[in-house]
Amino acid sequence: MKLNFFTIIFSVILFSFCTAKEKNKNIIQKEQSAIDRDSIIVFAKKYLGTPYLYASSNPQKGFDCSGFVSYVFGNFGMTLPRSSSGYKNLGTALKPEDFKVGDILVFYGYKDKTVIGHLGIICEADGMQSKFIHASSGKAQQVTITSLATEHYTNRFYKCIDVISK
Repeated sequence: MKLNFFTIIFSVILFSFCTAKEKNKNIIQKEQSAIDRDSIIVFAKKYLGTPYLYASSNPQKGFDCSGFVSYVFGNFGMTLPRSSSGYKNLGTALKPEDFKVGDILVFYGYKDKTVIGHLGIICEADGMQSKFIHASSGKAQQVTITSLATEHYTNRFYKCIDVISK
């Protein structure tokens, strides 16, 4: 009788220890995945070719630029502004040498240089030569990858912000 009682107690303690260890492992993995910059880009690239659709954050229908950015980061548990104008005062501007994969590029509108009009996510970091993934309303009319070094975007560049690091 005593042997069975101690066997049961030992089994319960061992099971509890293993379960707690597995939960901690899952929490750590979740935290790491939430801030894994490469995973953000891998996820974003799944939507290459998705049509541009104004005011949409629906992958089945299409994205506008802010809809795409908020959808991608939302997949990693981050809530970001749904409108590009919400990025004007968000975060601290980074120096080009500090740009990283997963940072957000913020651009003025192509007609009005006082209004924020476009966003993208850096997918290849190289300062002002970086490449970014975005929902383009221009010639591409879809989620595409573009070089920041193109005159169209260099002239409209407002800032780059890091929304991942805390």
